[in-house]
Amino acid sequence: MHISEPPTHTLDLRVRELQQLFNSLDPAPFLNKDLDHACEAYIENWALSLPPASRLHLNVQVEQLPPVGQASDVVADAIHNYYGYKVELVRGELAQLLRQGRISLMIGIAFVTTCLLLAEAIDSVVQGHAASIARESLNIIGWVAMWRPAQIFLYDWWPLTGRIKVFENLRFARVSVVQDQAPSRQAG
Repeated sequence: MHISEPPTHTLDLRVRELQQLFNSLDPAPFLNKDLDHACEAYIENWALSLPPASRLHLNVQVEQLPPVGQASDVVADAIHNYYGYKVELVRGELAQLLRQGRISLMIGIAFVTTCLLLAEAIDSVVQGHAASIARESLNIIGWVAMWRPAQIFLYDWWPLTGRIKVFENLRFARVSVVQDQAPSRQAG
C-alpha cells in the first residue's frame, strides 16, 4: 500500500517592503506583530479553500529586500507566531462555545422536563380543546428550548475546528522571502 504525500499549495505574495505584511498600528515587536488585515484575509481565504491535509507554502516576493540576510527566517517566525496565536484564540472560542452548549443543554433539559410534566398535569386535570391546545403548546415550547444546544452540538462547533486546522497549517507553513523579479511598477 502506497501512502501519498499531501499536496503542497503555494501562495505568491508581492510587496514593496516586508512591513506591508504587518499591521503598522501594532506596537508589538516585529516577531509578535499582527498581520495586516487585508493580507491576513487574503492568506486565510486562500488557505480555507484548500483541502485540510494540504501543505502550505507562502512565497513572499519583495521589491526591496532588507539588508538582513535572514529575512525568510524572521518573516517565517513572525507569521508562525501570529497563526500560533490565532490557533489559541479559536481554541478558546471553541471551549467557550462548548461550555455555553453544556449550560444551554442543562437549562434546556430542565425546561423541557418542566414543560412535559406541566402538559401531563394539564391532561390529567382538564379536558377539552383548551387543555389540548395548552398541552401541545407546552410540548412545542419545551422542545423548541432544546434548539440552541442542538445547534451548538450539531453545527456550530465544526467550523471552528476547521479554522483551527487551517491556522495550524498556516502556523507550520513554509515561508520564503525572495527578491521580486518582476519589472518595477513605477508610475510614469
